[in-house]
Amino acid sequence: MDWASLFSIFLAFFVVAVSPGPATLAVSTVSASHGRAAGAQFGIGLGFGLAFWGIVAATGLGAVLQTTTQLLLAIKIGGGCYLLWLAYSSARAAMRPNTTLVEERGSLPSGRWLLRGLTLNLSNPKAVVAWMAALAVGLRPDDGLAAVAVATCGCAMIGFAIYAAYAALFSLGPIRQVYAQFRRWIDGVVAGLFAIAGLALIRSAFQRGATSP
Repeated sequence: MDWASLFSIFLAFFVVAVSPGPATLAVSTVSASHGRAAGAQFGIGLGFGLAFWGIVAATGLGAVLQTTTQLLLAIKIGGGCYLLWLAYSSARAAMRPNTTLVEERGSLPSGRWLLRGLTLNLSNPKAVVAWMAALAVGLRPDDGLAAVAVATCGCAMIGFAIYAAYAALFSLGPIRQVYAQFRRWIDGVVAGLFAIAGLALIRSAFQRGATSP
């Protein structure tokens, strides 16, 4: 593999990973509402979840997963339900006063953010499709295991960097002040977006099941 092919893979993956979606939306709101430390932990969890799907795609299991109807159905339904739970949590937060949220946040274990980020990306099997598409941009049939490993590791590092950048940006003081001022409206919109994403994931699961032999 030459450098041009590797760069094309990294660029394709960057465009996919940096685009707005449930993961970037979640790390942004966590950072704005809970601060940089929570956002960074959440981003690390997202990064590990994204890297997992990268390994699945690089080892060829992604193609197997796409043809394993029952397993893919279960993952999509589980992921959709998790997004709906995030929607419920955001909607509940939107209806609560700031003093109640501050008291609750002070009692939360810090390590839970990493687990939540990990769960969010692990519950999204569409990530493996994005990985397969990015790797296909530059990898050739004659590329060896080393080339696949370099491309996969590089993309995984890009994922971690993107989530870290989102956490750093949305935990800045001015952005947190804007969030605090319009918190209920923002949380309400976020709840709606999570609900749409969750329902769309569940719908895609049943549509695939209906068209399968």
